[in-house]
Parts: sequence; structure tokens; C-alpha cells
Amino acid sequence: MKLAILASTIAATAAFAPIATHSATKSALFSTPTEEAVEEAVASIEGIPADIPQPAPAVAPINGWVPDESLKCYGLPGAVAPTGYFDPLGFAQTGITLNEVKRNREAEVMHGRVAMIACLGYLVGESFPSPFGITGPANDQLQQMPAPAFALLTIAIGSAELKRATTGWVEPDFGDWTKTLWKLRDNYYPGDVGFDPLGLKPTNAKDFANMQTKELQNGRLAMIGAAGMCAQELVNHRTIIGTIEFYQNVFAGLDPYASCAEGTFC
Repeated sequence: MKLAILASTIAATAAFAPIATHSATKSALFSTPTEEAVEEAVASIEGIPADIPQPAPAVAPINGWVPDESLKCYGLPGAVAPTGYFDPLGFAQTGITLNEVKRNREAEVMHGRVAMIACLGYLVGESFPSPFGITGPANDQLQQMPAPAFALLTIAIGSAELKRATTGWVEPDFGDWTKTLWKLRDNYYPGDVGFDPLGLKPTNAKDFANMQTKELQNGRLAMIGAAGMCAQELVNHRTIIGTIEFYQNVFAGLDPYASCAEGTFC
């Protein structure tokens, strides 16, 4: 009986003895986390604010240009003295997306190139004889082209536009067409369709930006000039050179209509 009481006393005393530290550590390492611990960890992650700024991904330069939202027109070249950055209609104002800015610049560059060719075409086409017998003001020359020549011109223009579209634009997604409508490729520089037969494209960023600015300025002037020549010929139905000669006679005190045949509009 005494032995039984002594054994019970020893067991009860051992129950209140401290557990070894290494045993507790080992038990914690190899134990399975409880549901409460998992829920607390998830809550701590979900509690991180979503508006914490994340590092911006590195953008590969395109012809030396890296889009910068803090700059006017995302840092694209084209601003020169005395006007500097000139955007009275707000085509590149704050809030306009990078894709819209690139698309507007693409339109400006391409229209400028067409206008430069048009200005040259007005003067050359009206000053030299045509192989198809085309004469008169440039405004009236397109409808004088023979059908085969007009068809070839149409095919050439269509081919050039198709090449530009496949080079610069994202392929259309007909399942959700709003995602790709008017969208340019991220690595496409506005106007750079890869056509440089004379090798004039600079290889460094500064020279490229300078040449791009020169092209833009000449293109802008050409758009105004082509519009002026077109309007002038619509008003007086004379060639550009003919208009110059007409006003030379006027300012010289001569009759500008002296060379006109009777009964004709001159």
C-alpha cells in the first residue's frame, strides 16, 4: 500500500516538471500548422495595401527613345524653337495614352511624307510632259490617267499600306476586336516601317531624334503647302507656275488675260 501511494506521488510531481527545450523546438518544427495559423498568415498577406508602388518594368529603347510619361508627348522628338512644344488642341495632353500618342504621331509622319511627295508632284507634273498626255492643273490630272496606270497606282498604294499595317499594328482579335482596334505594337516606332534604301537612318539616339525632327518640320510645312496649292487651283483652275506668271503680269502692269484665247476661261 505504501509503495502504491509513493508511485502516485512521484507521477503527480513529474507532471508539473518543466519540459526540455530541445524537445519543444523539435515538436514545433515537425508539427502540422493549425487552421487558425494558416488563416492568420493569409489575412496578413491580404492586408498589404494594393496601392504600394511597384517597380516599373524595364522598357527597351526604340531607336533610342524610351517612353516617359512625365515628359510632353512621352518624350518624342519634334519640338523646335520658337514655338517649342505646340499642342493647342490637346492631342498629346496629360491623360492621353501612349498608344494614342504613337498613333497620332504615326498619322502626322505619314501625312507629312505624302504631302512632301505631293508638293513635288504638283510642280513636276505640271512642268514636264507626261507619257500619257496628261496636262493642266494637278488637281485635274488623276482622272486623266489611263485605266491600267490607275490600277497599278492603286495596287502600289494598297501594298504600301498593307506593309505598314503588318509592321506597326497588332493583329486583330476578331473574338474581342475592341482590344486590338487601333493598337500599335509596343516595339514599333511611329513611322519606322523599315524602308531606308539610301541608308540615311542614323545609328545613335541623338542623331535619330534630330533627323526625325527635321522630317516632321518639313512634313508639317509640306502639308500646309500642298493644301494651299490644292486650294489655289480649285479657285482659279491654273497651274502653280501659271498662277505665278499671272500675278507677275498683274504686278508689272500688263494684261494677264492677253494670251487667253477668245471664249475660253483663263
